Amino acid sequence: MTLDELIEGFAAVATASVADSVEKVCGRRGHMHHEMRPRINDKRIVGPAVTVQEGPTTEFVPPQHALDVIDAAAPGSVVVIAVDGGPDVAVWGGLMTAGAYARGLAGAVLDAGVRDIPEIRRDYDFPVISRAVSPGTTLGHFRTLAANVPVTCAGVEVHPGDIVVGDVDGVVVVPRAQAAEVLAMAVDIDKRELEQAKLIVEAKSLKEGLAKYGRI
Repeated sequence: MTLDELIEGFAAVATASVADSVEKVCGRRGHMHHEMRPRINDKRIVGPAVTVQEGPTTEFVPPQHALDVIDAAAPGSVVVIAVDGGPDVAVWGGLMTAGAYARGLAGAVLDAGVRDIPEIRRDYDFPVISRAVSPGTTLGHFRTLAANVPVTCAGVEVHPGDIVVGDVDGVVVVPRAQAAEVLAMAVDIDKRELEQAKLIVEAKSLKEGLAKYGRI
C-alpha cells in the first residue's frame, strides 16, 4: 500500500482497534503512556513520524534539530519529540506551531510539555498531544541531540516513517513495515464491533453479543 492509502485507512479506524492490532501483529505494545493527552483540540493525528531526541544540558541553545525537522518535513508528517525526564518543561510552543502549521504538518506528539496553548488554539488550532502542560523553557535544561533517529516516546519505540495515530483515546505507533497488515486487522475489528454492538442493542443482551463475537 502507498503511504497515502495507509494514512487514509488509519484515519478511518478506531484508535483502540489499531492498538489491539499492533499487539497481535507485532507482538508488542504500540500505545503510549496514558498521560499522553490532546492539549489543543480533539482533532485526530495520523501521519508518518519525524523524530527528535532531546537530552539534558546546562547550555542555553535553541532546539536546532527540532527547528530543522519542522522546516524539512513533508506535509502531513507528525513531529515526535522524545525527552528523558522532561515533563516539566515545554519542548513545543507558539513559534514552533507556526512553523508546523505553515508547513502543513499533521500534528505533534511530545514526551514532555507544551506551552502557549491559548495562542495555539486561537491562531492555528494545531493538534498537539503531550505528556504535560508547562510554561517552563528548555533553555539551560534540555537540548536537541538528533533528528530522524529511532526514539522512545512515552514508552514506545518510534522509527522515522512509522505511522502515528493519536486522538482522545491515546497515541499508537504502527511500525511502517507492518502497517498494511495492522490496518487490515483494525478494519476487521471495527467491522465486527459494529456488528456486535448492533446485535447487543437489538437483542437487548450484552451476553448474546459476546457469545457470538467473543470480543469485549
